[in-house]
Amino acid sequence: MGDVDPRSGAPVRRERRAGLVLTIALAVAVLAATSTGLLLFDQRSTGADALRTGGLAAGSVVALYALWLNDRRRRVEERRQELDQRRQELDRERYDLERRRQELEDRRTDHDRDRADDERFARAVELLGHEADQVRVGAMHALAGLARGRPHYAQTVLDVLCSYLRRPFGHPKWTLPELLPEGEQPSIAPELERERHARQTAQRLIIELLPTRDDPDPPIYDLDLTRAWLERFSLADRVVGRVAAYRCRFRHTTNLSRALFHGNAHFRDSVFLGRIRATDSIFHRAVELRGIRTVEPCDFDRARFARNADLKRMNCARRWFVRDVEFGGAVDLRSARLTGGIDLRLSAPPGEVLLDDLLVAEGSTLPAEWDSVGARQEQANA
Repeated sequence: MGDVDPRSGAPVRRERRAGLVLTIALAVAVLAATSTGLLLFDQRSTGADALRTGGLAAGSVVALYALWLNDRRRRVEERRQELDQRRQELDRERYDLERRRQELEDRRTDHDRDRADDERFARAVELLGHEADQVRVGAMHALAGLARGRPHYAQTVLDVLCSYLRRPFGHPKWTLPELLPEGEQPSIAPELERERHARQTAQRLIIELLPTRDDPDPPIYDLDLTRAWLERFSLADRVVGRVAAYRCRFRHTTNLSRALFHGNAHFRDSVFLGRIRATDSIFHRAVELRGIRTVEPCDFDRARFARNADLKRMNCARRWFVRDVEFGGAVDLRSARLTGGIDLRLSAPPGEVLLDDLLVAEGSTLPAEWDSVGARQEQANA
């Protein structure tokens, strides 16, 4: 294949061949004319001189053609480079257009996915009000699956599940022991039992969505359980932000062992019908147990309270174990009634101690220096 003209795209080999033939013919003609002219008009020139001069003239013609050919080749090469550069620019523009198209396609796909997730979320929330408990349980699992697949939904899903647990719920099994007739079992309607199992599913899914202490750089989620009725509630080994559990009622053991609280923990005026286990738990922010009531022993051994601990007006019928505990802020036990006794041993002195009108059962263990700041011991049945 011959060269191609950058503008027209036509082959140039034939033109070059014709130009070469013409140049040779012209060089021969110049050679013959120059030699003949010298021999005719210059008597002093010999045949060799005439031939030499004619050869120089013919060589000049060939050199001029070579210069012209080289200049043309240079122009052709420059045009080819311009075309290559233009082609590269077009390729870059095409690549940019393709990239933008892909970005638009990805954005549209994300938008469609977000819209589908929003519709899925709205549908699941709507089904939480369904009369059939199996439909409500299925809606909860759908919400939990959405939170696992789309982490930015996790806090919203947790809020919805907590909201479900905050719905009014009056189950006889959450009745205080002294309010039950002696030897009489409460009558429980079947729909209440089904609702209780649905609420247990909501609790379990909430716990499963919370990160554990072993997770690297875990996200922090808040829980709002105000006035909820909870059964076997457990935050053991979980990482959580703020917990709002005002006026809750906890049945069976409430397990907070080794939990890590990054936000304030509020359990004010809550009732615990079972044990509280909070061994090795860490509270980075304030803890509020003001006005709580417990009817079973509670264990806070080796717990760490980085900020203030508000324990005012606690009413505890069984013993509290708070051994090797650390208070980084103030400890407020004013007006607390620890009639079941307390075993309190500090690993380090607290920031401040408030014990006005504190009542503890005889046989309790308190730091010796607390006797001088208001703590008093009486019989448990006083």
